[in-house]
Amino acid sequence: MDSFFFVKKKCLLSSDALHQYILETRVYPREHEELRSLRDISTQHHFGFITTPPEEGQLLSLLLKLMNAKKTIEIGVFMGYSLLTTALALPQDGKMIAIDPDKEAFEKGLPYIKKANVENKIEFIHSKALPILDKLLEENTEEGTFDFAFVDANKTSYREYHERLIRLIRVGGLIAYDNTLWYGTVANPNDTKVPHEVSEIRDYFINFNTFLASNPRIEISQISIGDGLTYILETSVYPRKHEELRRLRDV
Repeated sequence: MDSFFFVKKKCLLSSDALHQYILETRVYPREHEELRSLRDISTQHHFGFITTPPEEGQLLSLLLKLMNAKKTIEIGVFMGYSLLTTALALPQDGKMIAIDPDKEAFEKGLPYIKKANVENKIEFIHSKALPILDKLLEENTEEGTFDFAFVDANKTSYREYHERLIRLIRVGGLIAYDNTLWYGTVANPNDTKVPHEVSEIRDYFINFNTFLASNPRIEISQISIGDGLTYILETSVYPRKHEELRRLRDV
């Protein structure tokens, strides 16, 4: 995959100066020391361009704290910037499941997670995501129990992830899908100048975004941060969620 394309297109803001202003005045001053160290080492990796942008991490942290999230799931970890961001935002008794088939990258970031004293909140599962999601659903105790899910993994599996996550997330919970504007390419579906591997995923995201937007059972917000972040508010009701929905209505 052409990493130069991604590095060049990582931020959707048209002004580099404005982006730098946001980073220097709003993001970097509030970034945790171990997050900063992890970001620095992640950018040296040959796939460093896929690291979650720090401004996106800041938004993620704020939302987790606003919703008092205690139980989360992350699909796609890489070296763990978003993972550490989430763990730092969770309370002391918070728990998260992190799934990624690349254990080597995760282990490179693990020392920074340990230094931040949040390793106890994380259960890392070395696997592809779909089998683990299916297993969680089969256990009959996890459906509707997660507060939040963050997805930054195999792009052409997003819809399959969604079909499972929408059952695992509680009523009122959030799902975040990263890269949904795919470096801005979704606005130019007929552009033949982008690499084939980019256009292929661009076309997938165009269809996925349409699917989400037409779903009446969810609330949705598209944010032009990083290369596109979509937030989904879970409002649908599966059988195991009836009791929770009644409780929310009684509050």
